[in-house]
Amino acid sequence: MRQTPIHLFFLATIRHVSCFGFHGTAVNSRGKASSILRHSVGSLVVAMKEVDDATNNPTEINTQTALSMTIEQLEEVLGGWGRARLAWDCYSNGVDPHYLFGSTIGNDPSSPPFSSWNEYAETQSLKQSVLPTPRVTQPLGNSALCLLSGLHSHCRGTIENGLATLVHISTASDGTTKLLLRLVDGFEVETVLIPFWAKGYHNGNAGDETSEDSQTNDTDKERTSLGRATRYASLGRTTVCISSQVGCKQGCSFCATGRMGKLRSLTADEILVQLFYAKKIVRLSRDGILDSGSPNDGSLVLPPVTNIVFMGMGEPADNAQSVRDAIEIMTRRELFQLGANRVTVSTVAPTPEAFMEFCESKCVLAWSVHAVRDDLRKKLVPTTKYTMEELRQGLIDTLKKRNLRTVMIEVALIADVNDSLREADELADFVKYITFEVPGSKLICNLIPYNDIGGGSVENQYRKPSMERVLAFQRRLQDVGVYSHVRGTRGDEESAACGQLATSRKKKMELVG
Repeated sequence: MRQTPIHLFFLATIRHVSCFGFHGTAVNSRGKASSILRHSVGSLVVAMKEVDDATNNPTEINTQTALSMTIEQLEEVLGGWGRARLAWDCYSNGVDPHYLFGSTIGNDPSSPPFSSWNEYAETQSLKQSVLPTPRVTQPLGNSALCLLSGLHSHCRGTIENGLATLVHISTASDGTTKLLLRLVDGFEVETVLIPFWAKGYHNGNAGDETSEDSQTNDTDKERTSLGRATRYASLGRTTVCISSQVGCKQGCSFCATGRMGKLRSLTADEILVQLFYAKKIVRLSRDGILDSGSPNDGSLVLPPVTNIVFMGMGEPADNAQSVRDAIEIMTRRELFQLGANRVTVSTVAPTPEAFMEFCESKCVLAWSVHAVRDDLRKKLVPTTKYTMEELRQGLIDTLKKRNLRTVMIEVALIADVNDSLREADELADFVKYITFEVPGSKLICNLIPYNDIGGGSVENQYRKPSMERVLAFQRRLQDVGVYSHVRGTRGDEESAACGQLATSRKKKMELVG
């Protein structure tokens, strides 16, 4: 349920409720306070529902968190712009203000095996690390923390270990890092961090770069520590691959997620919490305290998060509203601060109207084409109900209404299935028609060598094509003026590569249509 002004009014009235757990009392011994808070919040939720019923607009219990609220909306809840701004300073850096400012400090909220991080033990240094200098000394008082807990009452009162809990992290030898997040209802989703390091860095290990800092002696430790932060901004960039659903109903025959079926869609908050944890992991790696149990521990330094791709689990067009809401928060200057050209939404295009769902969104569109011939695409995407011409027209109609006309055309190349020069010629003609119909459009063909997902069925005995065939496919496109890029395989050893995402410990329940 999205917050309306009347909902925000009711949430804001929590300010007038005594929140004993935050007035000189340790939060980790707040049994009575929690009971009182739950009672108060429960009463407000009932009141909110009564208001909706009175206006013949019944809604579900609120599931919105601060992560999907603008500064202005959160200001209404917390009772002050400064409080809202401070809370968002934390969220945008992967820090939960409940732990940074609450009296639970000293107890790391992360569940095993991440308890050794203990990132909240040194609150002053953490504040200096994530807060702007003018706000380092600004407190977020007990009443504000109480209001945040009330807002998040449906997810144990917190974002971290409430809305979602990080239960597993794995890192491949190339630095690709996969996160497994468990949601409140027990479902799990995967998020992947893909680092691209600047020249001179070896897998982000500043110690391996050819610089004088790599030979620093003990007297230079302080300078090296400061230099680490300075070098961080020039490390490169990290792209975060975000999931929009638990599972997917599109059933692409080469994708592990498609085997799961669709279990449910994610809320905007559950999409945004993936970025929250990604920012946390990058920050911890920067500060040298990331402990994931991988061989890279102590040396892996992930570059700053600069790009988001909706290419994880799920079909964004099947959850368009939540994806649009998440993009709005991601691209706000005062929130996650990502540019429109830094967010990419990839869709298989279940219908011609799928593209129009994101016409007004601040993002780059990507179309998972995979094959142009209808019979071949039906084999690769069995749920396809429209011809490729019909789907292409949907894209053309959308691009004509957009200012940002960059489009990624994605093709998962599979040996002896869709990697021949015939398919390359068909793709070139298909793409050139779009650029002719939409002046000013920029189309880039993204060629993705197939990543093995295992399985015993005939359609899943696909193989990765040889690099010679991939490059021949690319050359064929470029010879006729179609720009193409071969995406390098990243994280396949940890099943974190394109097409490999799937959660094995999913809840047992009926699939959602």
